[in-house]
Amino acid sequence: MIDRAVEARGPGLSTDDLGFLFGPAHQQLATQLRALKLPEGHDDDAAIVRALGDAGLLQYFARPVDVRALCLIREALAWWSGNADSLFAVQGLGTWPIHAFGTEEQKQRWLPAALSGASVSAFGLTEPEAGTDVASLQTVAVRHGDEWRLTGRKTFISNAPIADRMVVFANADPSKGRKGITAFIVRASALKVVRDLPLVADHSIGSLVLEDSVVPDTDRLGAVGDGFKIAMSTLDQFRVTVGAAAVGMARRALDEAVRRTTVRKQFGKELAEFQQVQAYLADSVAELDAARLLVLRAARLRDDGAASITQEAAIAKMFATEAAQRIIDRCLQLHGGLGVVRGVAVERLYREIRALRIYEGTTEIQKVVIATRMIQGEKQRA
Repeated sequence: MIDRAVEARGPGLSTDDLGFLFGPAHQQLATQLRALKLPEGHDDDAAIVRALGDAGLLQYFARPVDVRALCLIREALAWWSGNADSLFAVQGLGTWPIHAFGTEEQKQRWLPAALSGASVSAFGLTEPEAGTDVASLQTVAVRHGDEWRLTGRKTFISNAPIADRMVVFANADPSKGRKGITAFIVRASALKVVRDLPLVADHSIGSLVLEDSVVPDTDRLGAVGDGFKIAMSTLDQFRVTVGAAAVGMARRALDEAVRRTTVRKQFGKELAEFQQVQAYLADSVAELDAARLLVLRAARLRDDGAASITQEAAIAKMFATEAAQRIIDRCLQLHGGLGVVRGVAVERLYREIRALRIYEGTTEIQKVVIATRMIQGEKQRA
């Protein structure tokens, strides 16, 4: 019943037809990504991280920022598996801050295992009452000599069940609000992980419980009070790549739909010969192209040294994730009843895409960012 022809062909990538936005190194990376083999079954999360490390893909988290490379990797991984894409992205969220803000001793101690995939990373920021409003986080850090004791709860922490260590954010001086937020590198053994978040799509996720969790001051990341800056800088590096993951998922759905409509016949002809089907396919490919161009515009600007891509990243993330939701919905519809059968690619994608419109800034927050930037620009010109 399940057609594996598209999976056997592997993914197309944006380097195929948008080569003018990439360099030779990106073309080489694309070739490598097409040949990438993930563990069979895609259900051993730690093994997937190790495979990504063996392929050298995690090394991009400790190099000069190359957002287009990260976008290509996420486009390819999301085409294959939303779970593999998430594991890669969160490994980056928990690794890049150490590369960017850690001391040389911290880098030497923590990065080799993370970049090889031998150690799994996580990013402990979100709390039950502090999602988008990061400044309101309630986890506190109290210093005792050369140690800190962290107390609080984190939720929706991807990679938590398999992580060896995490970058965790706590407030060392709540009276200062966000200026007291401080980052720490915390071993998994210093806290409790609760698997309390079954999601619509398979995902390694859970909550963190910190009860006087002891962290040596040598594992403080950056200066006291630098945590908000570290968190926002990290999220800014990866926000555009969420759009790239959405592109990969949408591309896979469209590939599956084109295949399905050209082999499935009804009323004596292929589904692809019906005008309404053609309209669905045309709308989808146009939206996919628009999403790719918006994502890669933001990525190229960042790689070329733009001082800020806040607005471009918000536009790319907003449009790509929303467009991918629409594309996948159409493609599932074109599969008819088969589209809601477990194990069919479009059914999996339908579940996987939904979270991308929420994490790293909801669509609604992106709209606020975009509009605020426009309004500020007008006032400055007045």
